[in-house]
Amino acid sequence: MNTRETQPSKLIKGATGDWEVVVGMEIHAQVTSKAKLFSGASAEYGGEPNNHVSLVDAAMPGMLPVINEECVKQAIRTGLGLQAKINLRSVFDRKNYFYPDLPQGYQISQYKHPIVGEGEVIVDVTPTERITVGIERLHLEQDAGKSIHDLSATESHVDLNRSGVALMEIVSKPDIRSAEEARAYVSKLRTILRYIGSCDGNMEQGSLRADVNVSVRKPGAPFGTRCEIKNVNSIRFIGQAIEVEARRQIGILEDGGAIAQETRLFDPGKGETRSMRSKEEAHDYRYFPDPDLLPLEFDQPYVDALKAELPELPDDKRARFVADYGLPPYDAGVLVAERASADFFEEAAKGRDAKLVANWVINELFGRLNKEGLDITRSPVSAQAIGAIVDLISEGVISGKIGKDVFEIVWREGGDPRAIVETRGLKQVTDTGAIEKAIDEIIAANPDKVAQAKAKPTMLGWFVGQVMKATGGKANPQAVNELLKSRLGV
Repeated sequence: MNTRETQPSKLIKGATGDWEVVVGMEIHAQVTSKAKLFSGASAEYGGEPNNHVSLVDAAMPGMLPVINEECVKQAIRTGLGLQAKINLRSVFDRKNYFYPDLPQGYQISQYKHPIVGEGEVIVDVTPTERITVGIERLHLEQDAGKSIHDLSATESHVDLNRSGVALMEIVSKPDIRSAEEARAYVSKLRTILRYIGSCDGNMEQGSLRADVNVSVRKPGAPFGTRCEIKNVNSIRFIGQAIEVEARRQIGILEDGGAIAQETRLFDPGKGETRSMRSKEEAHDYRYFPDPDLLPLEFDQPYVDALKAELPELPDDKRARFVADYGLPPYDAGVLVAERASADFFEEAAKGRDAKLVANWVINELFGRLNKEGLDITRSPVSAQAIGAIVDLISEGVISGKIGKDVFEIVWREGGDPRAIVETRGLKQVTDTGAIEKAIDEIIAANPDKVAQAKAKPTMLGWFVGQVMKATGGKANPQAVNELLKSRLGV
């Protein structure tokens, strides 16, 4: 049993005291490959219904599956990224069940002998909290097709384009103790998959889906009966589903009832989970080794060669950003969350004050991108432009405030920051004579404020503001402060 102690703030208050939520996740990640797991049909998203379907996918008599080696490589790469044990021998099994969009009447999956064993994912939940989520296993399996029920009042339609597409099912241990932790875990897992290139992590297109196992218990008690919430397709909905389901279970238990182990669906519109079916056990699926497929075997040099090709992974990159650039761990974590963001930062930081660059990238650029609903690859402001703005500030040519104005111009109109500063007269005023003149005029016009400032030095800020206003924000703030202190004798 997991003995991790849950923080009091994460416990849920019920009528009979505190409750602890326990969450385990099964993430279904579509493997990035051109062809499906056991056929040569295209694995590309979309297309006209039933256009990406081979005779194997349609389960025509006599058709035999042939393993796609690229899918095997992607599973091994992912296992390495999860710091997991790679099993040199694994077995494909038939998982038997009937569904209209499963033409074979079974799914080829892995049961007792998966390709990847135990591993772990380190997750930064908040700037000050880090947890480790254990990975139970990763196995390869086929996706099913798609049943469509809203094209006709009397018929259901089946699209087999997705049938046979390779999935990695990544099963976590029940190490998650809150909706916030679950969201952070899925975000981190998606980041790792994207870095490796084994899954695009696109939840809107269904290439990353989560089955969420939720149970509740009194702190320190044995695990409760869990319910599985199927096919949750956004990180926000994962958090909402956990909170709603935990509350539902607590309500039942506090009323003296018992939790039925079952599969449920989350309805985000109604903010509730509803029963889908009673939970099947493994024996219900009558697993047995697929007689059409030999055990999957490879050797350690094969794994080592794949490991040598892996890119620098998020945790390693984060550690390097902290060590080489002197960034706070949390800032480094924000920058490496997307590979493109990390590359952008490194390009902008070349030969510059990395902390200042990080502040501009995280606060100004990311803030604006989020507001406009853009990702880093569509940023109107380039890494070179951010670097140039930082250079201008470091050289004392412009102030940080003017830097924000320059950023805004580059965002809207493009252009070179240095040329913009030159042609628009945005250079900082460092001529003390011009600053002194502005100060003297303001002091002469506000004798009452001068008296207040001498009695209360915090009033100095008012004078600074007036001088900056008089100089169009171009006065050097440091020079203004020093000259004001001297003039006012504070």
